[in-house]
Amino acid sequence: MAEPWWRTGPQDVHRLEDRISSLYAERCHIDRDDNAIVLVNKTRTVHVPAAWLAVLLIGPGSRITHPAVTLLADSGTAVCWVGEHGVRLYATGTSTARGSQLQLRQAWLVTRPKERVTIARRMYDMRFPGEDTACLTLQQLRGREGTRIRRLYAQHSARTGVPWNKRDYKPGDAFAAGDDVNRLLSAANSALYGICHAAITGLGTSPALGFVHTGNALSFVLDIADLYKAEFTIPLAFDLAAQGRITERDARTALRDAVVKNKLLPRIVTDIKSLLMADGSSDLIDEDLGALWDEGNAVVSSGRNWSATDHLDVIPEPQEPEDTTTRETDP
Repeated sequence: MAEPWWRTGPQDVHRLEDRISSLYAERCHIDRDDNAIVLVNKTRTVHVPAAWLAVLLIGPGSRITHPAVTLLADSGTAVCWVGEHGVRLYATGTSTARGSQLQLRQAWLVTRPKERVTIARRMYDMRFPGEDTACLTLQQLRGREGTRIRRLYAQHSARTGVPWNKRDYKPGDAFAAGDDVNRLLSAANSALYGICHAAITGLGTSPALGFVHTGNALSFVLDIADLYKAEFTIPLAFDLAAQGRITERDARTALRDAVVKNKLLPRIVTDIKSLLMADGSSDLIDEDLGALWDEGNAVVSSGRNWSATDHLDVIPEPQEPEDTTTRETDP
């Protein structure tokens, strides 16, 4: 049976870095009209081209139809069901990735201490442009990062005239904690996490396999988001507080505008690829190989009965790091 005319293939979807970063919807009905997502509430109806959206954040009071979910999946748009104010992630859908090669590369790096330290150090280097951190331990880098963030809070407080005491964050109810600027920081950071999560899953990498952060299902999301807080969410929170714009929606929409203006999505994509493939390896193909793992550094084709005697159909595994172990063969 032929595929329906509207079902997309890997070659039909727009590149992640070219898409609108995120769209948050709550207390509305989400349906489909041809290749557009339709958002309906009591006051208006909005059509959104699905293939141009990186992530759809579905908040409380919303309902979505099966055709709408199908369209988002076919378009490679990430779907996230989030809590009030977008501060808690409940579930996610599929992404634009068709293969697992980049995720395998990420897993290889994160499970080898030497390579993991190299990536973690490179992440800190990206936060200290122009500084020599080669002789610093990870503990010293963490201390320097803490000092840098405290200095940034003080500088933006002096710049905007917004009082600042300390970062006040309550896990599980972040937007309810602290003063206005703290609540704006929590809301903006939550939106940034959603954007980074969409980029990470869209590229086919794992949000759980972090290099600096660990033990959390979103460890890599936290790693990547930390690269941009000093440039985006921290100054934005102080600016909004100075203007008296103190709602969660103010933080979310202002961050969205900043992401578009400064083209953050392409930067996230570029930074993730440069971190995971910084050793000179070429860009890993994003292809659904549909293969079976074989011993050593190879895979074999699937979709065949392997009870046959022909075992010569071996496919080299793409971009897999060199296997330095020896393998004995029968004489």
